[in-house]
Amino acid sequence: MKIQNSNRAILILESPWELDVGDSNRSSVIPFVEGIAKFAGDTEVYHANFYDKNSFIKALYCLCKTSFQNTIVYIAAHGYKQKIGGVTIQELMSEVGEKSKKHNITGLMLGSCFVGGNLPTMEVYIQNTNLKWCAGYATSSAWLEGTFIDCAIMSGMSNLEHDDYNNEDEMIRSLGRSISSFSDKFSIGEDYHNKPVKLRNSLQFVIQPSGKGKRAKTVTDNVFYEYDRFQNI
Repeated sequence: MKIQNSNRAILILESPWELDVGDSNRSSVIPFVEGIAKFAGDTEVYHANFYDKNSFIKALYCLCKTSFQNTIVYIAAHGYKQKIGGVTIQELMSEVGEKSKKHNITGLMLGSCFVGGNLPTMEVYIQNTNLKWCAGYATSSAWLEGTFIDCAIMSGMSNLEHDDYNNEDEMIRSLGRSISSFSDKFSIGEDYHNKPVKLRNSLQFVIQPSGKGKRAKTVTDNVFYEYDRFQNI
């Protein structure tokens, strides 16, 4: 049996979308992620579905069979308030954080509506793990456009070298660069009161650079500052 020899991986944990009445597990982020992996090269993509907390734990266990130099976890599911695919963000992040040190998981992309607004939770559950960054949406998110943005972020962050995670500025710069091809004024979704929200006011970022004494913190404003710089080049 062939043993993988790639240096990077993206692990997709996806819950069925049911975007319309005829969507019998038809819609998936898989082809989009496979596209950026093929473009980057040296990147494996693994996928598993989950339906509740127990199946999420099982799916994550099945995907973490080997370790890479740099691994990103992509949770893609419907979200609302503090739950993704019916599982609390605390439970999901706790499980990913536990696996992160052994399996070199550096990033967590939350491809779900609303859960990115739980910034204190994201900061707490990144702390003292191997996770260096987490991104998500504080509002609802258009499925196709959100998937494009998720992929751009994962593509940009997967290119970082190990030493780059020691450099807070480099991490922020990479995040800003990764979303710079999108309009920050685009209405990515709506808030809880059904009011349209621009991408700049929805997409949120938390980082935890490597190094003793470094703590997880929200850097959304810093990322969009870099975004503005790339817009003006």
